[in-house]
Amino acid sequence: MPKVKDMMTTDIECCTPLDNIYEAAVKMRDYNVGAIPITDGNRLVGIVTDRDLVVRGIAEKKPASTAVTEVMSEQLVTISPAASVTEAAQLMAKYQIRRLPVVEGDALVGMMSLGDLAVHEMSDDQAGEALTHISQYH
Repeated sequence: MPKVKDMMTTDIECCTPLDNIYEAAVKMRDYNVGAIPITDGNRLVGIVTDRDLVVRGIAEKKPASTAVTEVMSEQLVTISPAASVTEAAQLMAKYQIRRLPVVEGDALVGMMSLGDLAVHEMSDDQAGEALTHISQYH
């Protein structure tokens, strides 16, 4: 059974609580990602998604200089690198999320995305089921 540590992305671009929403948006564009973890040192404190920027930022008429901490999600669903890929897919489906921070203790060590699940050794049935549940309300 494959483990999260074998399939997660480890080259992750992060923001700090001192960054603003403009800087987060630029990183998303430059790295072609839809979420940026917010870390204080190595400690994961939140995550900001492209949806967070739109719903909590632009739609609320917040200026680009607004601290990223004002729009980030703080209630995080995370997984251990030792967990199985099946567990990761189940968490993504249960919470309808496309990206799952991988942590050891409270330190960010990687990210597991729906794309990581799709391109690795997960069966078509497992990947399809996860995608169905994750996309159900989006």
